[in-house]
Amino acid sequence: MAGRIRNEDIALVRERSPIAEVIGEYLQLRSAGGGNLKGLCPFHDEKSPSFNVTPARNLYFCFGCGVGGDVIKFVQEMDHLPFSEAVERLAAKAGIQLRYEEGGFTPRQDGGQRARLVEAHKAAAEFYTEQLNGAEAIIGRKFLSERGFEASDAAHFGVGFAPREWEGLVRHLRGRGFADKELIAGGLAKEGRRGPMDRFRGRLMWPIRDLSGDVIGFGARKLYEDDDGPKYLNTPESPIFHKSSVLYGADLAKKEIARRRQAVVVEGYTDVMACHLSGIPTAIATCGTSFGDDHIKILRRLLMDQDEFRGEVIFTFDGDSAGQKAALRAFADEQKFVTQTFVTVQPDGLDPCDLRIRHGDAAVRDLVASRQPLFEFAVRSAISQHNLDTAEGRLAALDAAAPVVAKIKDRALRQMYAVSLDRWLGIMDEQFVLRRVRELAAREHGKRNGRPGGDAGPGGAGATAERPAYDPNDPEVQRERELLKIAVQRPALLGPVFDGVPAEAFIAPPHAAVREVIAAAGGVAVVAGAAEWVALLHEHAPNEQLRGLITQLAVEPTRSAQESDDRYAIELLARIQERQLTRMIADVKSKLGRLNPVEQGDEYNRLFGDLVALEQQRRELRERGLGSQ
Repeated sequence: MAGRIRNEDIALVRERSPIAEVIGEYLQLRSAGGGNLKGLCPFHDEKSPSFNVTPARNLYFCFGCGVGGDVIKFVQEMDHLPFSEAVERLAAKAGIQLRYEEGGFTPRQDGGQRARLVEAHKAAAEFYTEQLNGAEAIIGRKFLSERGFEASDAAHFGVGFAPREWEGLVRHLRGRGFADKELIAGGLAKEGRRGPMDRFRGRLMWPIRDLSGDVIGFGARKLYEDDDGPKYLNTPESPIFHKSSVLYGADLAKKEIARRRQAVVVEGYTDVMACHLSGIPTAIATCGTSFGDDHIKILRRLLMDQDEFRGEVIFTFDGDSAGQKAALRAFADEQKFVTQTFVTVQPDGLDPCDLRIRHGDAAVRDLVASRQPLFEFAVRSAISQHNLDTAEGRLAALDAAAPVVAKIKDRALRQMYAVSLDRWLGIMDEQFVLRRVRELAAREHGKRNGRPGGDAGPGGAGATAERPAYDPNDPEVQRERELLKIAVQRPALLGPVFDGVPAEAFIAPPHAAVREVIAAAGGVAVVAGAAEWVALLHEHAPNEQLRGLITQLAVEPTRSAQESDDRYAIELLARIQERQLTRMIADVKSKLGRLNPVEQGDEYNRLFGDLVALEQQRRELRERGLGSQ
């Protein structure tokens, strides 16, 4: 076994592996001035780019999550490789022959598991490509020809053919020096009664590549009627293939996706081919799984998805009911993008491949050009299920579509779609429709805020993801932060009054989560010492993110008012309490409005008394809180 890679060779790999080019295979980079580049960090989710690359120093650093290093470190982190394997991978791409301290010019025979599996898949792809030209593969060539693909098209996408024999690929790869356990680990073979056998037999093969162009898996299409397997069979999960984080065609499309700021999501391998050949080189597809969060992360990095209304993601679905349902499922993911999302559905049920066969390349381009905003599609789909010729039908359509509009997080956009909904329904009463949407939106937000901390516990992922957005520069939010600083740094100034303020009184979800941690630690009234108090809060915080926020609150100075700290604390607490009372007053008024004072006199009088008491409390709190304005 070879020894350590020579230092001079490692230095040469760094020198001949331009960091901007290597990182550019995984995400889009743009000029940040001064010779630096920036993009969306691949190691954490972010809305605006904080990942910086400095080609002159061959370094990268993310100001958001703090990760950084050189080109070798980046490959290590992205592909989960040990140092030596990352160097070997970069050396292979740069055409550098590595030397080892105890092995001369001979590279290590094991090469690391990932490198070995990638090499095996590369050899398998070459094998399948060669087989497509053989006599047995006439059925595969016919399949491609009937779908409008020529031999040059198949070569461009690397399409191949798996022969029907049991061990064709296994024998070939054994001859190339690969062990049976490697073929099984990579999903190229599976255990049979007499040893390893080919996983794919008698099928048309599409190589699936990662963003750097390495083959990591295959998609296989059934060709023979007596094949009792599924229509499409994909590589199983393996050390190098994870279907939830791979997009077919992304290696070919990534440059055009970045240039055009557009990605077209289709459903199959032939659809990707048809789109690319029709002049839509931004088409990609998932690999045997539905479009999910990891796919969104990949697309956001390729689009550098940071500016609203500049880029676009277009989902294409079949026109049948299944396609309609798939489009509506995509609605749930829409708001995970910053850029615009669209959907396009071919009414006659043709997918891009069939559309190209029947109507030509222009029809595929027209399909993409006819896209409509995903919000509009979702709303119109809800409306289409009802008879708009009757008042009852229009009202039922309103009740079906209003919840869809209510889920739009952007308030201004929600208002615009509510106005459009009135027009599409023909109700001709904008205020009536707007009220209905607002009621449902408030109910939706109330439902989210009604679960303390969300599904993940105080300050967990659920709390952050489900609560409505907030503006950190909002004076009310800043007051909350000031109050929490005092609760963490000098809790004795607040005492039991603070402990009576619920987490729901805080606008910002992170602040509500900190309030829940304080409650879980016993409240500010039980505090002994400042250092012990912060340690106790850290102990009760459910995650590192929340512990970090508590640390910030513990060290960040308060915006001290001109008066004493005591007075400042009282004023802040009064303002938060007043805000909570205002919500309670609105709730009581709403209940009073729904009561009949004659038929429900007792209940009406009780609530009216509550309202008077709450109004009195609010006046007192306003007087105390004037100093913090």
